[in-house]
Amino acid sequence: MHRRVCGGLLVAAFVAVWAGEVAAQETGTPIFKAPYRAFSSHEFGASLSDPGDFGDFALEGFYRYGRGSNDFGLRAGFADREGPDNTAILIGGDFRTQMFRYSESFPLDGALTIGLGGSLGDGPDNFFLPVGLSLGRRFELEGSNTSFTPYAQPVIVPIFGSGDDDVGFALGLGVDIRFSRSWAVRASGGLGDIEGVGVSLTYIQ
Repeated sequence: MHRRVCGGLLVAAFVAVWAGEVAAQETGTPIFKAPYRAFSSHEFGASLSDPGDFGDFALEGFYRYGRGSNDFGLRAGFADREGPDNTAILIGGDFRTQMFRYSESFPLDGALTIGLGGSLGDGPDNFFLPVGLSLGRRFELEGSNTSFTPYAQPVIVPIFGSGDDDVGFALGLGVDIRFSRSWAVRASGGLGDIEGVGVSLTYIQ
């Protein structure tokens, strides 16, 4: 069953590469999520992204809290958009829960992600409700605190607000690199209705 669900979402994401362009994820930026968190209790950090046709750049701060197999995140910032209405306030939140772990029959870990957020300010206000499945695997370097987590995250994103309502699809690709007990860097990019690249630096507790 897991294979059928994952396969269906991945096919939908690849088909979406040919779709039209809209803003996506909970704040309209190409910041994606690995299938599990790198911290024990909480983390905070900052993200800088180039969101493709959505704008020139976006800068956001974020905080995450986790317990058990679940964690929650809040993020806020601003985007410099193209055109005369060139400033947007970004705010959003998300929830992630681990659904399954790798086994002999399926070699990846998987987590369900759900978000809610918006892009507000100059120009039309848009709200996003992304739902995705993050698939990946953590690799640790023996004898160090360094770990790598490459992942893929197909996402479906209902969009509503003062603009036209729409539904976006995309595939996020990324890698989380934890290089010490307290610090990690994350890079991700999007194909389809979520375009652009982003990088985050986070302090882990």
